[in-house]
Amino acid sequence: MGKGGGCVPSKKKKPSSLTTTTGDGPGIDDNDATNNAPIQIDDDRTTATNTAGTTTPATAITTSSAAAKISSPLKIFVVFYSMYGHVESLAKRMKKGVDGVEGVEATLYRVPETLSQEVVDQMKAPAKDFEIPEITAAELAAADGFLFGFPTRYGCMAAQMKAFFDSTGSLWKEQSLAGKPAGFFVSTGTQGGGQETTAWTAITQLVHHGMLFVPIGYTFGAGMFKMDSIRGGSPYGAGVFAGDGSREATETELALAEHQGNYMAAIVKRLAQP
Repeated sequence: MGKGGGCVPSKKKKPSSLTTTTGDGPGIDDNDATNNAPIQIDDDRTTATNTAGTTTPATAITTSSAAAKISSPLKIFVVFYSMYGHVESLAKRMKKGVDGVEGVEATLYRVPETLSQEVVDQMKAPAKDFEIPEITAAELAAADGFLFGFPTRYGCMAAQMKAFFDSTGSLWKEQSLAGKPAGFFVSTGTQGGGQETTAWTAITQLVHHGMLFVPIGYTFGAGMFKMDSIRGGSPYGAGVFAGDGSREATETELALAEHQGNYMAAIVKRLAQP
C-alpha cells in the first residue's frame, strides 16, 4: 500500500443466483413436470452478438453458411462386447439416440471374442448377431466420438474389451484418438457389482489416448433419482442389471441408454462446430 493510496476496491460483480437445496440431493420434485424430462443440450447456436453489442438470429448472420455446415455426417462408433446380449440391447437403443440428432450417425461394432467357440458353447451364450461387424483397432481413427460398452469382471471391464484396447498401441503411439470424446455403458450381475467402478476403472484407457471422457451426470432428469424400481446406470453412463442372465433390460434402462446416445451426439456435434 503506497503513501495515501489505501486499498483499491475490486470491480463490482453481480451476485450469481443460487438454488437452495435440502438434504443430500439436488431437490428434484417428481411432481414438477419441468424436472421429469431429461436435460437437453443445445446442438446449435441460435443467436450471435454483433459489434454493436446487439443479438442477431444466427440465420441472419452474413457469414457463409456453407462453411459452417458439416459436409458429411459426424460418426459415433458404438463399440461393445456382449456375451449374453444385455450390453448389446443397450447398444442398439443407444444407436437410436445418436441417430436422432441431425448430422450425426452411429455405427454398431462388436470387439472380437477371445474365448474359443467350445468355451462359449459351454457357457450357454446365445448366438451373436452377425449383422454387427467386428471392429479392428485401426478403424477407430475414422470416428468422431465413441460409446464403449462392456460387462463387468470384478469391477473392471471384461477381458475381451481390455484385449481390444490393448491392441490400439499404434493409435496410441500417434495419438490418433487424442481430443475425441468417449463414454461408457456397462452390465453387471448384481446391484453392487460395479455399475460405477466398471466405468471408472476404464477411464485410464481414454487418458493414455488423450481422449475426453463424457459422463452423462444427472442429465436424464428425475429418472436418475427414482427409488421405486431396480435400475442400472449411473452418472458415469447407462447400465443394466443382468442378474443370473435371465433378466432383460427394463424400459427405464433402455431409455437411459437412448438418452446417453442422444447426449453424446449433441456433444460431438458441438465440438465439431467451427
